[in-house]
Amino acid sequence: MQAILFDDFGEADVLHLGDAPDPDIRPCDLLVRVHAAGVNRADINQRRGAYGRPDFGDSTLMGLEIAGEVIGIGPEVEGYRVGDRVMGIVGGGAYATLARIDYRMAIPVPAGLDYVQAAAIPEVFVTAHEALIHLAGLQQGETALIHAAAGGVGTAAVQLAQSVGARVFGTARTDRHDALRALGVETCIDFDTEDFAEVVERTTAGKGVDVVVDFIGAPYLARNVRCLAEGGRLIQVGIMGGAADAALPLDRVLFRHLKIIGTVMKSRPQDVKQSMVSRFRDRWFDRFADGSVRPVVDCALPLARAADAHRRMESGGAFGKIVLVP
Repeated sequence: MQAILFDDFGEADVLHLGDAPDPDIRPCDLLVRVHAAGVNRADINQRRGAYGRPDFGDSTLMGLEIAGEVIGIGPEVEGYRVGDRVMGIVGGGAYATLARIDYRMAIPVPAGLDYVQAAAIPEVFVTAHEALIHLAGLQQGETALIHAAAGGVGTAAVQLAQSVGARVFGTARTDRHDALRALGVETCIDFDTEDFAEVVERTTAGKGVDVVVDFIGAPYLARNVRCLAEGGRLIQVGIMGGAADAALPLDRVLFRHLKIIGTVMKSRPQDVKQSMVSRFRDRWFDRFADGSVRPVVDCALPLARAADAHRRMESGGAFGKIVLVP
């Protein structure tokens, strides 16, 4: 099969298309002909050497989510047949023409969606559901602040928050605001020119928001906490801005009875990941089928242009998901 390889860690130009061995099918695996693969920030971290040369469970190759056609089935697989269209999260190996996936991490592709759209769903929507719904318990009538709202997880989180009847604040550059309002953001905040904490305080008359979903980390921590209303929940999904020198206003945490919860999917045990996928599927599958929740695709590029896909993500210019097409 063909796959994206890299010989040394470094910038995007280390990525190249080459030949790799076909994956073996384990007892609980589906073998999938990959028609589309999502690009995630973890892929960039891997390329830069943040994880060394890992095997995340399925492959040493790059890539964490796929959509494609089942062409082989392990003897312990239940509920899938050759020819089924599936999407799902893999432990590596998505940047290839073939990939294996534990069937418990796979989801049927909803009717009406093509493979590119399907590849834009698993990682970001499972993450958004886990953060907003499972961990934060966001309810109708509450308010959520979603940082990096124009990104893959951000556009997913905006839709899920809006779908449960919450008011949504979102941070993004000004040129993304119209598109975010169309997704359901009530109050858009330009993180380059505005202080999001001041906007939240002014807009909520000092009450604050019930939930904050953050990907930035240390530079935002104190302001995130000060944004939270009584009983508010901060869900930390990433630390793109670093973790060192994070200032935590403990008085606010104490007297407003706040919760701070961290979550990351890639390093969780396999049974925990399967539960996360199952929770998401049970809650939202029908909403994709009827079109009331939809994947947001920034662009689809040929697999051979994986380096360009990484450059686009690193530039911060994408709105929604970047997808590779073998």
